Amino acid sequence: MDWAERAKQLWGRVSTRNRRRLVFYPSLVLAVLLPLRWLTYMPGESYHGPFGPLNLEEELYKTDLEKHVRMLGGTIGDRNIARPGTLEKTRDYLEKELASMNFVVTKQTFYVGSVACDNLSVDIAGAAKAQEIVLVGAHYDSAEDAAGADDNGSGVAATLALAKVFRGKTPGRTVRFVLFANEEPPYFWTDTMGSVQYARAARARGDAIVAMLSLETIGYYKEEAGTQHYPFPMSAFYGDKGDFIGFVGNTASRGLVHEIIGAFRGNTQFPSEGAALPAFIAGVGWSDQWSFWKEGYPGVMVTDTAPFRNPNYHTKSDLPDTLDYPRFARVVRGLEHVIDVLAR
Repeated sequence: MDWAERAKQLWGRVSTRNRRRLVFYPSLVLAVLLPLRWLTYMPGESYHGPFGPLNLEEELYKTDLEKHVRMLGGTIGDRNIARPGTLEKTRDYLEKELASMNFVVTKQTFYVGSVACDNLSVDIAGAAKAQEIVLVGAHYDSAEDAAGADDNGSGVAATLALAKVFRGKTPGRTVRFVLFANEEPPYFWTDTMGSVQYARAARARGDAIVAMLSLETIGYYKEEAGTQHYPFPMSAFYGDKGDFIGFVGNTASRGLVHEIIGAFRGNTQFPSEGAALPAFIAGVGWSDQWSFWKEGYPGVMVTDTAPFRNPNYHTKSDLPDTLDYPRFARVVRGLEHVIDVLAR
């Protein structure tokens, strides 16, 4: 008896109820996994291999990044409305740093009760496509009782360092760097969130934002197995080492995610992963890109995955010495190339 005849006989012994189960459950798994695979497919290949010494540009980034993180996550530390004066102190530091780069800083002020909160922005004017804007942003507040070196001193430091480098460039599109107040709870996903205020105003002005990059916790890396975790069901697609930078968008931003990760992988020897996922999956909308999605702009979060990797997330132990500055610098150098590509 050949295998086909044997299989037919075995199938004949299975009850109708169990036959339905044997068909239904595998079909259900495929119905979930195949769309997710489509959403997690990314162009290019993630880098695997040893790192060489930092080049000159990366060394300069490393110096600036560490300087800013130590000020934000060390000298200032916990910075939010609940700790009076710290949000203002942080804003003043950022404004002074941008002014030292010869930027004219635009301030958007809004109020939480009687407390004035400020978003800060600077522009690198575009040439051929000046009306189109590539926006790079990060929130400068920390969670209450958290030192905030990685979350989000790292994103703010990267925004400042990139603004400094782009000050000497002439992009095709306008490149805008924005520092937001009030991303953390209890302001998160409310009208008092700085990026909500900013995105609404941008839409009201008619700003043509073609890409928004939210730099959110990008300084923490580990090579050991078991250092990376994911929300369900993403663990089916990725490894368990926290050694990569992630690019995450909603499904409407899938094209932008592809463009960004393609540019990053094409120029940067650093592990990277990306996905364009439904916003209801845990973590996908957990930063300022969410505010821009709400206004119809494409946006991508650049992240080390925050609580899915960093055990210091939202604690007093999120300190400057916990970050990996050489890897951090490699990532930011790669982001410089990404912005160059987006701003052509």
